Amino acid sequence: MRGDLVLVCTRSMRDYLDRVAYQLKTFPDFHSIVDVNDFVGKLRTVNFADGEMEVEVHTSLRGKDVFLLATAARNDADLSVSEAKLELYHAIDSLRRAQAGRITLVEPYCSCARSDRTTRRNSVAFWMHYKTLTALGLDHIVTYQLHSDKSRTAVDPTVCSIDDIPAVALLEEYISDNFIKNMDCLENQVRSDWLFCSVDAGGEGVARRFAQAFGTKLMIAHKTRDYHTANTVERINILTDTPIEGKEVWIVDDMIDTGGSVDALAHELKRRGVGRISIAVVHPVFSGKAIERLQKLHSEAILDRVVVLDTVTCTQELRDQMPFLHVVSSARLTAEIIMRMHEEKSLSPFFEKFDAWDYLGSLKLFL
Repeated sequence: MRGDLVLVCTRSMRDYLDRVAYQLKTFPDFHSIVDVNDFVGKLRTVNFADGEMEVEVHTSLRGKDVFLLATAARNDADLSVSEAKLELYHAIDSLRRAQAGRITLVEPYCSCARSDRTTRRNSVAFWMHYKTLTALGLDHIVTYQLHSDKSRTAVDPTVCSIDDIPAVALLEEYISDNFIKNMDCLENQVRSDWLFCSVDAGGEGVARRFAQAFGTKLMIAHKTRDYHTANTVERINILTDTPIEGKEVWIVDDMIDTGGSVDALAHELKRRGVGRISIAVVHPVFSGKAIERLQKLHSEAILDRVVVLDTVTCTQELRDQMPFLHVVSSARLTAEIIMRMHEEKSLSPFFEKFDAWDYLGSLKLFL
């Protein structure tokens, strides 16, 4: 085991930290390992009149195992991406200056991971983010479902480790609990009537994982973009050898940004006569016209429901705007990861693929 456990956060994740801390306290062995009255630390951000900032540490951290929770995405504090990211960098600098024994950043949604292409004459945001973090003294990064597997290749394991957790398992478990519920439905309805569809060719891996988890067929949408205009889809082709008329289709991906791709895909699927359409994604970025597009799809009876994780804050106002939105908490998963890392235990269980047959079959044993 490493030094005493301490959890801290930037202003962007105060509510999330509270929920993770609550989950940690429910673990049976937690009280014997950690001082429950002294494992949540305090950071204070000071903003100067000219726009500069400092982050102050108000907890003793010397030699301790510190987990910093932060995000640059939409957040309860309503910080912009640039301000949230700058505060994160200041926070790591302050933790290192406070002589923390080990610093692990838990960044459930790494917003800059979308910029990871190294073949163009442009800046690469994920590389810049990683280099800044490591230059400041970060030891470990924990993320959920990076936008691209190749992002991890930018991380030098001799300098800083990374664990990118495939958080789709939380969505798969939620779908099993709430929309399937028993083995009879899985065997007689889901297997024959459901299809999982990627938003594009790049999302095939995520869609294949869903299809394998529930024993269904797979569809792949191939979209043609206008690369002169961001977030623009010109045409969508559907690749499948299975009849789709009347089927229940789940559009799955790692995120929804502006919603342009899922909007075009949902209309194309409906034009081809599919039945119910639902969406399941890890990160609810919801920028630009995303909410408006999803609301319109739902009001036109094209879209039934949207299932997401809380890796990006979904405010009550946002939930009220989309009553068909299901937000799945990742707080317990984060708590389990933190506890395992603190105890120097393997994270392998979090990388195992979800199997609805095993999951629902095990639940049946307790009925």
